[in-house]
Amino acid sequence: MRLILENFRIIDEETDISGTVIIDNGFISEVFPGKSSLEQEHKAAMIIDGKALAPSGALPVLMPAFVDLHAHFRDPGFGGNGAAPLAEMLESASMAAVAGGFGTVVCMANTKPAIDTFNQVLNLKNRSGALGLIDLYPVISLTKGMEGKELSEIVSLQPRPDKPLLLSEDGKDVTDDDLFLAAMMEAKRLNIPISCHCDLGGNENAAVQRAIELGKKALCHIHIAHVSTSEAVRTISLAKAEASAAAPCGFRLSCEAMPHNLCLTEEDARKLGEKSWGRVNPPLRPEEDRKALVKAVLDGTIDIIATDHAPHSAVDKEAGAPGFSGFETAFAAVYTVLTRSGFVDLKKLSSLMSARPALLLGLAEGPEKRGRLLPGYRADITIADTEAPWIVDPSIFKTRGKNSAFAGKELYGKILITISRGRVVFISL
Repeated sequence: MRLILENFRIIDEETDISGTVIIDNGFISEVFPGKSSLEQEHKAAMIIDGKALAPSGALPVLMPAFVDLHAHFRDPGFGGNGAAPLAEMLESASMAAVAGGFGTVVCMANTKPAIDTFNQVLNLKNRSGALGLIDLYPVISLTKGMEGKELSEIVSLQPRPDKPLLLSEDGKDVTDDDLFLAAMMEAKRLNIPISCHCDLGGNENAAVQRAIELGKKALCHIHIAHVSTSEAVRTISLAKAEASAAAPCGFRLSCEAMPHNLCLTEEDARKLGEKSWGRVNPPLRPEEDRKALVKAVLDGTIDIIATDHAPHSAVDKEAGAPGFSGFETAFAAVYTVLTRSGFVDLKKLSSLMSARPALLLGLAEGPEKRGRLLPGYRADITIADTEAPWIVDPSIFKTRGKNSAFAGKELYGKILITISRGRVVFISL
C-alpha cells in the first residue's frame, strides 16, 4: 500500500524542509522537497495533504514517531472482583501513547506481579502486537519479584534477536551493592543497557554516583533515569568526560530527563498539592535545578527526553501515589517551554525524542530501523500542528490516569495524526 504525505514541514534530527514523504508497504520510500507528481499520486492508495489539516494555516510538522524509554503500563495490575478500578491497562496505555505521537515504548516491570521472566515479556509484547498500535518492549526486572533479594531470570537469559532491549528495577533501587553489581555483570553479558532509578534513601545525587561507580566496575551500559537535580547533572557530565578520555573499556553512560522536570518546578507541585496531585518521584525541583536540566539538554549531557508515564486513579493520587500521566502532553510541553522560547529547535527536539532513544535501544539500524525520516526506515510518523494552542483537559485523555502535571495549562503542539508501519493509528478529532 502506498501513502503520500505532501505539504508538510518535514523534521528529523538532520532535516528541516517543506515537502513530501512517500510510504510503500510500511516503510519510507522517498523524502523530497515540494509536492508529489501526478504519476506518483495515481499510484497512491491514500494522499494526506498537510494544508488541509492545520487550522492555523502553517504547514503541519511531520516527524519520526517518538520513542519512549520509560513508561508504566500497570499491566498486569489490580482491578475486578470488587477491587479498585485499574489505573491503566495495555489497551488504554497504547491509545494514550499514539495520541501523544509515540510509536515505540519501553514499559517498566513494576506491575502486579512484577515482570521478571522472559515469558512475561513475550506475553505482553504479543498482546501489544495483536493491538497493532505501538511497538512495545517490556523490560525484565533485575531481581525476582522486584524484591531485591536474588537476581531474576536475567541469569538464564541468552543473547537472542528478540531479547529485551532494556533492563530495569525502576520504581525502586537494588539496595545491595553486590547484587546490583551482579545484575550489571549480567547486563554486560547480554549487551543490554540498565535503566537505573537512582533514588536510594531519597538521595538522587548519591544514588547516581553509586550507579556510575558500579557500572564502571561491570563495564556495562548504565542509563540514568529521570535526572532532576543540578548535582546529578554535574556528576553525569564529569563521568561522561572521564569515560570519553579513557581508552575504550566497555563502560557507557547515558541519561534522560522528563518533560515535567524540564518544564515545571516545586512551585507547580505546591499548586497541584505536593502530597497528592503534585507528587512525583523524583519530585519537581527548584527553578535552579530546572534551568540546569535545560542547560544539560543544550550541551548534550542529557541524551534523551522520556515520559515516565505513570498513571494513577484519583483515589490513589489523593492518597499520595507518585507520578504523572505523561504520554499525551510530552511533546507539547517541551515544545511550548523549550522550542517556542528558542532554547531547543525542532531538529534537536526530534533527536531527543526519536533518533537518540532509537539508537540507545539498537533500533537505529537493521530491517526495522526507526527514528529518522529516510528511505528504508520504518514508517512510524507523527504529525503535529505546532501553531495551535490547546488547554490540557485530562478528562478527555485516552489514558485511564487523569493525573496530569499540566492540567489547565495552555500548550502548543497538538498531535494530529500518528502512523505506525505506514498505517494511520490515531487521528485527532
